[in-house]
Amino acid sequence: MPDLASTPGGAVAPKRGLTLTAVCLTVVLFPLAIAGSAVAVPAISADLGNSLAAGQWVINGYNLTYAGFMLATGSVADIIGRRRMFRIGVALFGLGSLLSAIAPGIALLDIARAIAGVGAAAATTSGSAILADTFDGPARARAFGLFGTAVGLGLAFGPTLSGVLTSNLGWRAVFALPAIVTAVVLFTTTGMTESRNPHARKVDVPGMATFTLALLLLVLALIQGPQSGWGSGLVIGSLVASAVMLVAFTIVEKRSSEPMFDLSLLRQPRFVGVSLATIPVVFGFTPLAVYLPSYFMAVNGVSAQQAGLLLIMLTGLTLIFPSIAGYATRWLSAQAQIVATVAMVAVGMFWLVVIEPKQNYLVILPPLALIGIAVGISFGLLDGLAVSSVPSSRAGMAAGMFNTVRLAGETVAIGVAGAVLISITQAAVADSITGFSSAYRDDPAALANLLNQGELAKATDTVTPASDQAAFAAAASEAFTTGIHGMVIVLGALCAVTFVVVGLLLRARTPVEDTTGETEATLADRTSGSNA
Repeated sequence: MPDLASTPGGAVAPKRGLTLTAVCLTVVLFPLAIAGSAVAVPAISADLGNSLAAGQWVINGYNLTYAGFMLATGSVADIIGRRRMFRIGVALFGLGSLLSAIAPGIALLDIARAIAGVGAAAATTSGSAILADTFDGPARARAFGLFGTAVGLGLAFGPTLSGVLTSNLGWRAVFALPAIVTAVVLFTTTGMTESRNPHARKVDVPGMATFTLALLLLVLALIQGPQSGWGSGLVIGSLVASAVMLVAFTIVEKRSSEPMFDLSLLRQPRFVGVSLATIPVVFGFTPLAVYLPSYFMAVNGVSAQQAGLLLIMLTGLTLIFPSIAGYATRWLSAQAQIVATVAMVAVGMFWLVVIEPKQNYLVILPPLALIGIAVGISFGLLDGLAVSSVPSSRAGMAAGMFNTVRLAGETVAIGVAGAVLISITQAAVADSITGFSSAYRDDPAALANLLNQGELAKATDTVTPASDQAAFAAAASEAFTTGIHGMVIVLGALCAVTFVVVGLLLRARTPVEDTTGETEATLADRTSGSNA
């Protein structure tokens, strides 16, 4: 491991090493909370008897607050201190995890997950800012490389660990483990040096409120669309209200003297390009981590533990490639690698149409590995590029802006992918089970929901006579596979379009002044130096 803690004076080296350890140990937990909970959802649904929408909020409630509070917590950290905000975030995440582990019903579980998301947002933005303030030059690049590796660890082993815990100790253990780890992390933060933005004076409450509401309403519409119908008043009203809140957010930020989202950065093509480069990654990786376990359990009849192990085909390489990407900048620029990741995700998603029931899993290894490599490369480069694009005094805002784009995209991606998957599966199911005597023959939406929760066996048991059950299961499996195919094609097309846009933006050469007085070219030079 590189000696990131060494300094000329030597006195602060232990503190720098302890700071890096605390931040990396913490961010391991946050992707685990996303990918791991997806594996546990079928067990949660079976235990608590909740609906599909309520079960999705176990994942989306966390993602929503994680993304929605990034900007707010990043701005507040600049004011009250990043070390203080980091400790608050870790404590909230631990509290939310503990409440999740002991929740007697789905309502409290969803609320607890939302609390954990707020804590994760606070710890992520302040942790990134702490690293940017603590390290500089090549040491900063290496620190963010380890930061990306830590995220990769959570992604790589989150589903597997969750599957092992769920199968052997029950789904509550998936949330109990992070609660224990966060208690340990809090003891490691005592040696951190406090830092803040001396020019920050207030929190942008209107901006925080309008942005969070816009995201909440959008995700609500995406979740309820397949359940209530896309023409329902709730869905249409939520979409319209979300658009209104987004417009209000833009107006508020333009008029604010201290906005939490610096809209002037959107005039810089390279910053926009780096931000948009996160979209294909979250639209390619996160939906697969959330929905493939249910597919494997429903169609192939594997256990939660086996489903988690199978996802290593997707997540394993995210552990290796963050460090490789940082090292590779000696020969291939970070911008070129970022553009390549977008193309790789698009190809991988289209390639996944080879997935079929009961097939040899080696058939889907190449496309899953390709997507995993792209995700790993992005983790090694994007955080450092984004944070290094502004002065360290604005690091909290930069981390908040960048991670908000990434996590808002992640939250929306789960909703969009779920809506596409359920809608296509529902249509396919309606055509394929009409000849069977089943409790779900006249309710294809309910069957599609069961499939998405990994519970095909529950529906199959209702088929009479029993001799028809195998044929029913095969028909439902084919319908679910049709839904998976439709989902990856839609998401692959989105990634392909984004590839073109990101490629054009990152080729832009025209310098644009930002609010700090630095030109885009200057910022790009400083970013490149930090990743050398």
